[in-house]
Amino acid sequence: MIELQHLKKEYPNVTPLQDVNAVIREGDVISVIGPSGTGKSTLLRCINLLEKPTGGKIILDGEEITAPDCDVTRVRQKMGMVFQSFNLFGHLTIIENIMLAPVKLLHKSRQEAFERGMELLRMVGLAEKYLNYPDQLSGGQKQRVAIARTLAMDPEIILFDEPTSALDPTMVGEVQAVIKDLADTGKTMMIVTHEMKFARSVCNRVFYMDQGGIYEDGTPEQIFEHPQRERTRQFIFRLKTLELQVTGREFDFIGSTSEIEKYCYRNQISVLTAKRIVSVFEELVAQILLPELGDTPMQVIVEHSEEGAMPETTLTVDYTGKAVDPATSENQLAWKILRSQCKSVERTQEGEQQIIRAKLNPVA
Repeated sequence: MIELQHLKKEYPNVTPLQDVNAVIREGDVISVIGPSGTGKSTLLRCINLLEKPTGGKIILDGEEITAPDCDVTRVRQKMGMVFQSFNLFGHLTIIENIMLAPVKLLHKSRQEAFERGMELLRMVGLAEKYLNYPDQLSGGQKQRVAIARTLAMDPEIILFDEPTSALDPTMVGEVQAVIKDLADTGKTMMIVTHEMKFARSVCNRVFYMDQGGIYEDGTPEQIFEHPQRERTRQFIFRLKTLELQVTGREFDFIGSTSEIEKYCYRNQISVLTAKRIVSVFEELVAQILLPELGDTPMQVIVEHSEEGAMPETTLTVDYTGKAVDPATSENQLAWKILRSQCKSVERTQEGEQQIIRAKLNPVA
């Protein structure tokens, strides 16, 4: 369906895409992942010709769409783009937003465009909002309307550029559900996302982008469980763990809890589990260990896994120096709260290295 040959995109001070080669088949659902700044969004914008590639070719259904004489407007009608910022027209009602492009570009009658628009709104669960204006909708509802608007053009492929990154965490699920339903219909899609659990559940292929190109291309199982290349392994390992450095009494507690919340959001760990991790971190590190250890540096590692029958979350504190047993801490209230949140709290010692591992109770 789409073939990328030595695709390059260069800006004055940076070259996000140096040599991208790939074949996207009809029916593929591809999650595009990787560190920030590796050209994920640029790749989508080049495929849709919103950005003009500096070099290489893009071939769609046998036609080179990067050729100088290509009709860009016609090509764009084959590819829908869903942006992270919705891009709805605020002065138009929801149904008017959806009808606009089919009437203007596909020359459909207003009645035909209206009927198709209502069908799509029913599909995304917003038919009752058809006369509302965008500012009367939540972020999740706006994004669902944006998806319906894209589908109204009957595109062959849909490109999603971080479609949930601008949403409140409580609204992410409703948009992801619509995208999963589209994937089940066999629609060809590419999705740039930082939400790894979603990426794994919705796609049949994963592009891991790094070093100016598609660094590794594989199935979700390969990329997330058995990555073949070093940078992919490093990225996936960092996703599954969070490392925090506690430097002493004056460490940034608020910043650390914010990092925990970001880690949980990125990996789609439930809000209740996130709150439990923050609570365990506060009681063990801030209330029990810091008063005993003072300015002794500590490394805190959070690990979360959903591979087994029940999710497992572990918070490990690693430091060198005085042995502290949380069970005999002077702060018995903190210890009681900690124990109520954990299946077990174990302490081990290797020379001067002290390790305290708290296994959290799973959230029902």
